[in-house]
Amino acid sequence: MFPKTDKKILIIGYVWPEPDTTAAGGRMLQLIQFFLEQGYQPTFASTAAESDYSYDLSGIGVNTSPIILNHSSFDTFIKEIKPDIVLFDRFMTEEQFGWRVAENAPNAIRILDTEDLHSLRISRQLAYKKSISFTEQFWLEQDQTKREIASIFRCDLSLIISLYEMELLTKTVKISPNLLMHLPMMYDAIDTEKQNQWLPFEQKRDFVCIGNGKHVPNIDAVQTLGKHIWPLIRRELPLANVFIYGAYMPESMKQLNNPKQGFHLMGHAIDANEVISQARLNLAPINFGAGIKGKLLIGMLNGTPSITTEIGAEGICENSPWNGIIANDPENFAKAAILLYQDKEKWSLARKNGMAIINNNYNKAVLQQKLLDRIEQLKKDLNSHRKHNFIGSMLLHHSLASTKFMSKWIEEKNTRPQ
Repeated sequence: MFPKTDKKILIIGYVWPEPDTTAAGGRMLQLIQFFLEQGYQPTFASTAAESDYSYDLSGIGVNTSPIILNHSSFDTFIKEIKPDIVLFDRFMTEEQFGWRVAENAPNAIRILDTEDLHSLRISRQLAYKKSISFTEQFWLEQDQTKREIASIFRCDLSLIISLYEMELLTKTVKISPNLLMHLPMMYDAIDTEKQNQWLPFEQKRDFVCIGNGKHVPNIDAVQTLGKHIWPLIRRELPLANVFIYGAYMPESMKQLNNPKQGFHLMGHAIDANEVISQARLNLAPINFGAGIKGKLLIGMLNGTPSITTEIGAEGICENSPWNGIIANDPENFAKAAILLYQDKEKWSLARKNGMAIINNNYNKAVLQQKLLDRIEQLKKDLNSHRKHNFIGSMLLHHSLASTKFMSKWIEEKNTRPQ
């Protein structure tokens, strides 16, 4: 059914991709499709269990396999595959399996897809919870930051989704650009045919907010919207509704459901594009987080402007007018939403801004070519590339000396009778 190829990539996933529930799942599917188009045979492996929302990877020609943490069966597994590239999905999988990859497939290019800088998101969440100002120094002091940066150094290339995070890593941490590549989400350009499919201002109504309930920044955003922002909007727009979509909604989110006040908790959206395309405005009152927000990009792709915070808009574009209005406190956020909801001229300009952001920063053809060029360059001079990454080789040496023997101790312990 699918053509055989000698080029192989092993993807080690922290979870199985769920493109219909998370932006991270959509990102992984984009990468898988890129490697398929380049003639690679992908194998996706994970220690996690699949869910009802997991994508059917085998249906697009991807081999899949469960793997066991702290178990030598992985060594045999990777030797049989003989991958040309190993892609780690999030730094935690590199911590768990990176030393085994280096030992059993030393010539494979090791690529880390950070998704977002987890340490940045967690540090901001911690600062927010403690009601203290977040600083880059605060981020640097966290243990998880040191772990994530070490993982970046140990890999041959790390894919960074956010422009802000690229700047943070190159200017604050002083990581060589040779180890990094800015690779955001990848989309086909918005052409005239696509624009003609967008609903006009008059046919789009109400507000939408999208966020996976497993993601703490999304839970906080919905709570902020329900408790502090929506009452202000509803007071000025008494007939308006906001529809909240997201899989895995916890009870704390469900308790906010209040249809009488136009606040509707809808659960999982089978097609996020459809629900966002029908709304007049996309709301994302994000107080902390990292990476780039897929929900805002989906809004741009469907001609729906957004109201979000500086954190929400962070890293998406440089020096480009926003696809709506950026406001940080609840009162200004509500005022911005009310204004843009009623002003067709400003709304139409915001829609055009979103199209420009997508076409100038997320062009699939351009980004795929950049990724292909980087991979081909690594293939040509991998040894030289690694020789110039002394910190990475040093960290890998210590990882082999510590993580390896801790893992082997756990493996031995697990084989002993209890």
